[in-house]
Amino acid sequence: MRYLYFLLVAASFLSCEKEPGEIPAEPLLVVPLGFPEPSFPEGNELTPERWTLGKRLFFDPVLSSDGTVSCASCHLPAQAFSDTKAFSPGVEGRPGLRNAPTLANVAYHPYYTREGGVPTLEMQVLVPIQEHNEFDFNILLVADRLNQDSTYVRASWEAYGRAPDAFVITRSIACFERTLLSGNAPYDRYASGISHALSDAGRRGMDLFFSEKLACSECHGGFNFTNYAFENNGLYETYADPGRFRLTGLETDRARFKTPTLRNVALTAPYMHDGSLATLDAVIEHYDSGGKAHPQCSPLIKPLGLSPQEKADLLRFLEALTDREFIQNPKFKE
Repeated sequence: MRYLYFLLVAASFLSCEKEPGEIPAEPLLVVPLGFPEPSFPEGNELTPERWTLGKRLFFDPVLSSDGTVSCASCHLPAQAFSDTKAFSPGVEGRPGLRNAPTLANVAYHPYYTREGGVPTLEMQVLVPIQEHNEFDFNILLVADRLNQDSTYVRASWEAYGRAPDAFVITRSIACFERTLLSGNAPYDRYASGISHALSDAGRRGMDLFFSEKLACSECHGGFNFTNYAFENNGLYETYADPGRFRLTGLETDRARFKTPTLRNVALTAPYMHDGSLATLDAVIEHYDSGGKAHPQCSPLIKPLGLSPQEKADLLRFLEALTDREFIQNPKFKE
């Protein structure tokens, strides 16, 4: 069986009258083969009511001060919940400060933001709400707005037994985001024993990716293709963004950023913390070059000497990490 069905929607919901944020008639959480079961914290266990409320809030610009920007404005389902812009525009078109990462498999992250300064997914929700260049709002004012909407008030009571407040807003959105699991790419089907799931070029690229020569999997390993560590990959000699230094104040953390997942990477361009590389070809060229000299550059970053064929094969493998079922799932669309 390709998937583990974790939570089934109660049949009683199927006969209810349609309302904003209707609960889908299918499992809310589908854990891919080989993935661990995601952990839902005590007090925010997965329920249909919480998931539905969180999804509605995720797509609703009510969270922003001028009512024009939602979570989904920067995390597009068709792009594996990332963006196509280097810096996503917030309210009044203000540019964000960093490239918006994918939310696929965000349930498994041990910390959040590119410097790792936010310990839980519930707390992460507060970051875009209060950021001047994103939603430029206040969670208490968001709650005031929601309390003026009878459908939100009722949904909040059904989900958490209380009126809309900061607790309800942060937890419901996090509850929805924890179900954004992606693990049915051609690579996964190949790993499960379906030999034709990868092309010959894709298999050659996979061998390169996991080889000692490239050592890609040293940072992009595991089921989610990331070790969540903080690294400098030699993108610049001098960085405008201080990276993890912004959190710790340690010079050894300057220009270090959390290693991103490579799942659905063909859909999440542009790349790097600042969106400065427009294509996967450019990313491969960067790593092949050995990067720029920087005091904190990882020792794993070194010239690779890839041939044109090897670069093409590596690209085919990275493209084989695309989970079309995930991005086309109507359950995750507005």
